[in-house]
Amino acid sequence: MTDFPATTLSKLGDFEELSIEAMRARSRAFLEEISRRHTVRDYRADPIPLDVIETAIAAAGRAPSGANHQPWHFVVVGDPALKAEIRTAAEAEERAFYAGRAGDEWLEALAPLGTDPNKPFLEIAPWLIAVFAQKRGGVEPGASRKNYYVNESVGIACGFLLAALHHSGLATLTHTPNPMTFLSEKLNRPATEKPYLLVVVGRPRQDAVIPLQALKKKKLSDIMTVY
Repeated sequence: MTDFPATTLSKLGDFEELSIEAMRARSRAFLEEISRRHTVRDYRADPIPLDVIETAIAAAGRAPSGANHQPWHFVVVGDPALKAEIRTAAEAEERAFYAGRAGDEWLEALAPLGTDPNKPFLEIAPWLIAVFAQKRGGVEPGASRKNYYVNESVGIACGFLLAALHHSGLATLTHTPNPMTFLSEKLNRPATEKPYLLVVVGRPRQDAVIPLQALKKKKLSDIMTVY
């Protein structure tokens, strides 16, 4: 018995009992689909309906979170002038990063990916999604309670978001200029929120380049241990 308001999973009808073979088929199908997701830096400017982005963010909002406080906020940017401002601010931080802030080891790790301070995709892609982590919040809108496991919770939600966008037929790039305080200023976010991630969303160019280094994925035996 519980001493708090609850219902049962069976009443919700949200769990589908599958045969072992169906489990295997679904898990294989998901692996095949998500294996086709790549980080893309070359975008077309083709418009993407806002409702597609909204649905993907709604899926991200279903992620588990500490105390179910859902400590995230997603700001969707499609305005060309604002995207240009974000690009200018991001590239300023990136120039400092590549000029020495990063350190030799970090720059050496990035070299095979061919990245540099220039981020034209921030203007070309039709949508940017700025993800903010909330230090305070709660289950109810407008609440102001301490949030728990914020980074873990927002990270899981971002994983949901990337999977949902890929499932919708869109390419993505996760961009993290450091620092990202300019996002808070330009997007008018409160001091109780911290910029977490900038997701670039759109259709890839036909000639979009994928570095070979990015195709190197560790084998299952390298990332899993079974006892």
